[in-house]
Amino acid sequence: MEVTKTNFKECLSQIEEAIKEADFLAIDGEFTGLHAKDAESIGSFDTPEERYHKLRKGAAHFLLVQFGLAAFKYDPEKKSYTSRPFNMYIFPRPFSRQAPDLRFLCQASSIDFLVSQNFDFNKVFRDGIPYLTPPQEERLKESIKKRNAEHAQLSSPAFTSPHGASAGPYKGPVEVPDDQKDFIDDICEQIKDYIAKATKEPLQLPQCSAFQRKLIYQTARLKYSNIHLETKIGEKKERYIVVSAVQSEEDLKAREKAKMDAEMAEVDEAVGFCKVTQMLSQSGKLVVGHNMLLDLIHVINQFNFPLPEEYEDFKAMVKCCLPRLLDTKLMASTAPFKDLIINTTLGDLRRTVEAKPFVKPQVDLPEEYSSYGTSTEFLHEAGYDAYITGVAFIGMANFLGTYQQPPKDWISPESPLIEPFVNKLFMMRVYDIPYLNLTGPDVIPPREHVFHVTFPKEWKSHDIIHLFAPYGGVSLSWINETSALAALFRKENAPAALKGLVKGDDSVKVITYEDFKKQAAPSQSSLLPRKRKHTSDDAENSKKPRISPVAESTTGPAESEVREEDAGKEKMETNSGCESPDSCSDKKAKKMFDEPEVW
Repeated sequence: MEVTKTNFKECLSQIEEAIKEADFLAIDGEFTGLHAKDAESIGSFDTPEERYHKLRKGAAHFLLVQFGLAAFKYDPEKKSYTSRPFNMYIFPRPFSRQAPDLRFLCQASSIDFLVSQNFDFNKVFRDGIPYLTPPQEERLKESIKKRNAEHAQLSSPAFTSPHGASAGPYKGPVEVPDDQKDFIDDICEQIKDYIAKATKEPLQLPQCSAFQRKLIYQTARLKYSNIHLETKIGEKKERYIVVSAVQSEEDLKAREKAKMDAEMAEVDEAVGFCKVTQMLSQSGKLVVGHNMLLDLIHVINQFNFPLPEEYEDFKAMVKCCLPRLLDTKLMASTAPFKDLIINTTLGDLRRTVEAKPFVKPQVDLPEEYSSYGTSTEFLHEAGYDAYITGVAFIGMANFLGTYQQPPKDWISPESPLIEPFVNKLFMMRVYDIPYLNLTGPDVIPPREHVFHVTFPKEWKSHDIIHLFAPYGGVSLSWINETSALAALFRKENAPAALKGLVKGDDSVKVITYEDFKKQAAPSQSSLLPRKRKHTSDDAENSKKPRISPVAESTTGPAESEVREEDAGKEKMETNSGCESPDSCSDKKAKKMFDEPEVW
């Protein structure tokens, strides 16, 4: 179902009902850009903390302009799911002068990609759903209360006394400039005639400037105590004052209160799309995404609270806003799926789980949501991507049921079989750290086989590969045009490479990864690789079969194995390293999910 500002009010109750009834939810987003100009590009050797800081800069510059939400509810009698997908266009249109007026960037390649996918930008800018974050909503409501209190003070006898007595910090009316006296006199005559006619219809004054409106407010209130003034906004954003007659002081106070209530209601309405994210947060239900770290960062920053500078604070914030998350990209890259799923891009993943050895998920779409039920694909439309993300999750989750005795054809999103994948987000392009762990310590592998290389500007990849040729092949991650990180495929050759290359000529400098990190961020020792201490249980734990994202890969991906999959997220097309598939062959559920003490 397509949702814009024109039908958001009527659709909101359907969205709320879908979220409340759902067993799990799936989300996706499309963005105006990916990489901020002043941010470092993501690299193959980023730690989770480094990756967060890089993506955080992009979230501060770009907008999420389309949000997909798909709610899935299981029917045990039909043994099938019912899905209600929503495709929502988002745009931060300011509803008043006091509301935030956001600035944002567009990245040409991202916009070009969305255009190639028939993305409708007119719907974004013309019909996008506005929003206010909780901090913005609170500030606006406080501003309204303060402004109304000031108006009440302006109308008080102390303020409007003939002697110009001061009320609090105020010093009485502003003197009317000579060039405005004729204008104010004419306005006062109009109000005088209006009062004399004793009509119930309000008087609309001519459009004028903000300063003139201020003069009207203070002069009219000083001269006439039986009127109520209110500024209105026309269809073309023009502002004018409406004058209404009042019968008493109590009537005036009632009208002022009604005005403030209306302004508060306007702010509540302007919260807009953020009501949806608040429903998601309050539901506490499993939220599924595909390669969802970028989606998550944008959702938190744009619709909840500004992203914190500290990485651990970010993890705590996510836990507060969305306590249960699951990344299907990581799930598909992990045993037992990694040997069954060759390509983990979203469209291919959906097709894979609909064929053997998986069982095609049975998902029904009600008539009003049936646009995604045809054979036509709408890839890179956020609502459709959220829908097929949910379908992919169902296929993989149900496959885990084959490990049960007796086998089960349906696995609940609340099942313990799902828990090893919960709150772990796929780390794109990083071959030795499979995920960012939102609820525990991150995997920080040893990197003694990784070297930082500084070389002449003329050097190409083959020159670096030739440099390391005596010690085996390397996986490269370029930092800039004169430096890169190189990881030996044969880790055992690291000591020899260190001895033979570190003392190179002046034009080429090779240092260890650890020394490079110390030089790059001497104050951030937490970013350095560290080993976990072995425990007495390590030997026994290493033998236990399990299903959980674990890094054991010894080689990095080739350069050709990385490509950009969609407008909002780059994807690594090879599976990240995980434990041996043999470790998942045991059908005893209790042992399948024991995570090791050391990676």
